[in-house]
Amino acid sequence: MAERSSDRWISFAQSVVLHGTLVALLVYGFWAVKHREPPPVAQNLGIEAVALDSKAAAPAKAPQPPPPEPKPPPPAEEPAGPPTPTPEEIAQREQEKRDAEEKRKVQEQRVAEEKEKRAAQEEHEAAERQKQEQAEAKRVAEQKRLAELQRKEDEKKKADEARLRYQREQELRHSLEEEERVMAARSSGALASWQAQISARIQRAWLRPSSAKPGIDCVVNVSQIPGGEVTDVRVGACNGDQAVRESIESAVYRASPLPPPPDPSLFERNLEIHFKPTD
Repeated sequence: MAERSSDRWISFAQSVVLHGTLVALLVYGFWAVKHREPPPVAQNLGIEAVALDSKAAAPAKAPQPPPPEPKPPPPAEEPAGPPTPTPEEIAQREQEKRDAEEKRKVQEQRVAEEKEKRAAQEEHEAAERQKQEQAEAKRVAEQKRLAELQRKEDEKKKADEARLRYQREQELRHSLEEEERVMAARSSGALASWQAQISARIQRAWLRPSSAKPGIDCVVNVSQIPGGEVTDVRVGACNGDQAVRESIESAVYRASPLPPPPDPSLFERNLEIHFKPTD
């Protein structure tokens, strides 16, 4: 079981008291030896006779000094710093170091994982931003493309409308000009002259039947194609009999192709000819 902190402090206090007592005893011993009085020296009061010879007497030897007093031992050095830790304290400190190192490693691993997670999150967010930017760019490009298509379509529509309007105006002007020319041709008598030519050709091709009476007057409806070829003949109001009607129809077919009009604008597919042969 690990030693408690209070026990360590009690041991430390006892050690300090013990060492202090030892130092006090050493100091006191040193002081006592230093201040001790020297022993008294015996005095020789008698007169010593000395035989003198012829030779000079030798000088007397000086007295020997007393031996030096022994130096007291140096005081024991008081240990500095905290007391030596016990094996339990060493083991506890080693365990605390291992725990701190393990905690540091766990903290470093946690920090590394957080950095990795944050980097992955930032990478994901960057990828998402890139996707959004690409989608936005694609959407803008599509809008531009559609707007360009709409603009071209509008321009084409306007161009078609302008071209159609121009064609209509041209057709109307041409129709008006044609109508004016036809009216001018009709008013000039060209139409009546052309119809008279057709009637004369039909009369020349007519074979008068025996039942025909003088004063024949019939309305003949003739259909033709460009070039004067007759495609259909019908006799309308007529004062002749059936033989006269059939003879007139035959005469119209024999007169085909009919003479062209003097002005192409006078051409009509359906003509109404008044057949009045001269007697």
